[in-house]
Amino acid sequence: MLVVVGGHSRNIGKTTAMEEILRGCPGPWWAFKVTQHGHGICATVGEDCTCADGLDHPFAIDEQQGADKTDSGRYLGAGAQRAFWVRTAVGELAYALPRLKELIAQAPNALIESNSILNFIVPDLYVSIADFRVQDLKQSARMFLSRADAIVVTGGSEPWPDVPGRWLEKPRLTMAGLPEFVKSWCVLR
Repeated sequence: MLVVVGGHSRNIGKTTAMEEILRGCPGPWWAFKVTQHGHGICATVGEDCTCADGLDHPFAIDEQQGADKTDSGRYLGAGAQRAFWVRTAVGELAYALPRLKELIAQAPNALIESNSILNFIVPDLYVSIADFRVQDLKQSARMFLSRADAIVVTGGSEPWPDVPGRWLEKPRLTMAGLPEFVKSWCVLR
């Protein structure tokens, strides 16, 4: 089973949704956090290391070694068997794909926090997290919102006015209802 959790902005509950799925759905799961850094940030070092804009270090994939307050650490704390942090420069996720796909193929079940991964894979289930009070709508979220199988609403009740209503015509869940939805989806597949 391959599940992707995405969302339209930062700090709206994507990692919490990952934790809810890990706690509430039978595993084992491997969990992945995908981060794309801005200009001048090296994927390996995590800051500007003068590596010619990432040409020397186009991506990094690190396995989390224990539960802590990082997103991948939270995945382990919620029950993930293994957790990974995938880092690339913005728009350069393709460089990490061969290694990432190897890891996903080895995973008994994979759970990925990312919108951009949808440019390269088709998951069994894609859940989009939405806080309608937050007007920031990332391009990657806008691009895939219509493909979501369900939307977990973490705040607000009125959808964004510039988003076609048909994109939002799908099950709307609360965070508490997410694990049951994922479990029922797994049974149907």
